[in-house]
Amino acid sequence: MIDPDHNRLSIRRQCELVSISRASFYRQPAGETPENLELMRIIDEAFMEMPWYGSRQMARHLRRQGWCVGRKRVRRLMRKIGLSPIYQAPKTSEPHPQHRIYPYLLRHLAIERPDQVWCADVTYIPMRRGFLYLVAIMDWFSRKVLAWRLSNTMEADFCVAALEEAIARHGKPDIFNTDQGSQFTSFAFTATLKDAGIRISMDGRGRWMDNVFIERLWRSLKYECVFLSAFETGSEARNGIGSWMDYYNRRRPHSTFAGRTPDEVYATAETTERLAA
Repeated sequence: MIDPDHNRLSIRRQCELVSISRASFYRQPAGETPENLELMRIIDEAFMEMPWYGSRQMARHLRRQGWCVGRKRVRRLMRKIGLSPIYQAPKTSEPHPQHRIYPYLLRHLAIERPDQVWCADVTYIPMRRGFLYLVAIMDWFSRKVLAWRLSNTMEADFCVAALEEAIARHGKPDIFNTDQGSQFTSFAFTATLKDAGIRISMDGRGRWMDNVFIERLWRSLKYECVFLSAFETGSEARNGIGSWMDYYNRRRPHSTFAGRTPDEVYATAETTERLAA
């Protein structure tokens, strides 16, 4: 039988070792308030329309909508969502200070076939009572979504899982391009790329245009699926987003490709390349 006094002594000793109070040891982390969750959803929707808005301009926009908010609160919520305005700034992305940053390899590169360059990005998915994060791996040439994952944290694990799935299902690209976010500069993510023999490219300062294709994916996904659905649970979000991703790849015509779908462009170009070889 476990002695309860021994347990209390053990917890007290642990708290002393890490210099925290026992109240903090027992305290459960609080989530965002319903008002902040609603603000995050409104900020995300406004950012889809005005991606150049920083925290100051976004606060002004919200006050015009009747919200009593200050810039510091808006800045904190934008950081939690993972939003950065698209103008050139000293730090448009916050890499981990101990992670290596790789050079940008796409300058003046003509991207002419599938699996030449893949890219990835993370976005925020609002829920009725919370939020999730979504990562997608995209083939740059065809705009096909090769893999995606949902997570309730911004850790690197779900990004690595999506990358491993994309490689297992579709082979590997010559180059993989991302921004300098800590998920993509993490050892686990870059090691997976290196082990597969994939060259690593990262956007430099002011290179926000290199993410424009996947930003368009986020805009379409949110307006055609997420904002209309108000998902209650993670499983609902996973099913709803999965259905939309399947529609996007297989049935949604793309104006860049004269009405063909990403699946059709990816498959046709692959076939043409094999015949030419």
